[in-house]
Amino acid sequence: MIKLLSHLAHLEIASPDVDASARFYEEKFGMRIVDRLDGRVYLRCWGDYYHYSLVVVPGAEPALAAMAWRVTSPEALDTAVSNIEEHGVTGTWAASGHRHGKAYTFTGPYGHTMKLFWDVDRFEADADHASIYPDRPEKRSSHAAAPRFLDHVTVASSDVRGFAKWYSGTLGFRTMAFVDLDEAPITVFSVLTTNEKSHDLGVVKDTSSRAGRVNHIAFWVDTHEDLLRTADVLMENGTPMEYGPSIHGVGEQNFLYFREPSGLRVELNSGGYRNYVPDWEPNTWKPSEGSNNFYRNGAMPHSMTESFPQAEGFTATEEGASDEMKAALLNPYAVQGRG
Repeated sequence: MIKLLSHLAHLEIASPDVDASARFYEEKFGMRIVDRLDGRVYLRCWGDYYHYSLVVVPGAEPALAAMAWRVTSPEALDTAVSNIEEHGVTGTWAASGHRHGKAYTFTGPYGHTMKLFWDVDRFEADADHASIYPDRPEKRSSHAAAPRFLDHVTVASSDVRGFAKWYSGTLGFRTMAFVDLDEAPITVFSVLTTNEKSHDLGVVKDTSSRAGRVNHIAFWVDTHEDLLRTADVLMENGTPMEYGPSIHGVGEQNFLYFREPSGLRVELNSGGYRNYVPDWEPNTWKPSEGSNNFYRNGAMPHSMTESFPQAEGFTATEEGASDEMKAALLNPYAVQGRG
């Protein structure tokens, strides 16, 4: 298979209060609003090369509306669509989207909507935002908490290994790691990538009956010091940390988690390894090996097991979960919030 996908281009998230969410991303997190159209707010990270990184859309509940991926060529787009339809899923074509060309949108077998496109507008900064460095799309933000890039999205699925198999086999994602419980042979987490990062797509075990949920969205800063500064700035301005700062074992990223006004979880990353091995075979971690907490010394908050939108009757141990799963979710080394 030729390489089909290049990278995650933007995310579309639903919020019951679009203005409140957009204000948070702009004023507290340091992203910049670049467009408002038809009730949707478009924001960008200062280092992203396309016009926007995140779209906040109206919705009754916090949710992932769509994840948008750029393919590697026009031919790759046609091949990707052919593969998707050969694997039993049919999507729809649109002649164009906001600031990008024709796109194919489909909902995968586990309920998540993905959009693929090739043609896209590169961001061109105005005089007030132009960088002195030619390779930067705009100058570094003066906001102390501003992320440089959109990094990844972690969704929830009823079958982690099935999800990884379908997206690897259909669209060429590399599966980089799995995590199985210590207490039972249950896979609760996996990471997939389109490039040399440890992942730009994660998946956690979902024991609810509601398909297409998301655990968190994630952004990137250059250094660990940037990440610590962001935690400081957010907390000083009324946003508590849900988990971290610390380091994940899988991927080896520095991380912190917090919530935006809709309740949706946001992660910030720095560091992590790079892997260029074309025939990489994913290792299977155990929580006791530090898959979520590299240092094996910190309890993951109970709240991290929540995905969005909430399932009917959802609790932090998730309705219908096995006794082994419930125990694992309460374990200090549990991995479900990892991404």
